[in-house]
Amino acid sequence: MIFALADLHLDYTGEKSMEVFGLSWENYQDRIFNNWNNVVGDDDTVLIPGDISWAMDLDHAAIDLKKIDELNGRKILMKGNHDYWWTSLNKINNLGLDSVDFLQNNSFNIDGYDICGTRGWIPRDHKDFTDHDEKIFTRELMRLGNSLRESEGNKKIIMLHYPPINQDKTFNEFYDICLDNNVEYLIYGHLHGIGHNLIKEGKFEGIDIKCVAGDYINFTPVRIV
Repeated sequence: MIFALADLHLDYTGEKSMEVFGLSWENYQDRIFNNWNNVVGDDDTVLIPGDISWAMDLDHAAIDLKKIDELNGRKILMKGNHDYWWTSLNKINNLGLDSVDFLQNNSFNIDGYDICGTRGWIPRDHKDFTDHDEKIFTRELMRLGNSLRESEGNKKIIMLHYPPINQDKTFNEFYDICLDNNVEYLIYGHLHGIGHNLIKEGKFEGIDIKCVAGDYINFTPVRIV
């Protein structure tokens, strides 16, 4: 089975509070670890689309990544907007983690599905969108294309960190790419607290779309397939 859970926001120091987004974040790290092993088996895979650790460098992020490595199942991780520790794939892969893979300009085949994705970015109709954001947005579209080109032509599960949704709740170009590439499932995270008002999910033009932000799904991996 394939599960998903975004926005772990792990902090081995215990100094970073997430309760600014609501009381639902109380004791969230212990809840993640307990809930995870209650629903995920050793033969399952968990997709983690971003915001994995609050660490600022790879050495410190390794402490949180090893905790993930010790949880049940295989894990596929992707960068979120707060994963400042994320460096080159070569350096991250050299951490020697046994059950963790990293998604960036590549893809993985799990149970007959190609797992592809990229971080994404804020939508073009956002009030603070700038020329700099346009460069990042365009680059992220290219990275999604790169990931899809590395896939094997099977049905696909797309991981995004940012939702593929404009401020007016229409879908943006990340969704359009999915429509053109045999995508069956599209998951995203990033939205917390009152941000849940922007969530859009369901089945659209054959694509099953799901928000898997940690606080939205009670810090419990949800089954995708």
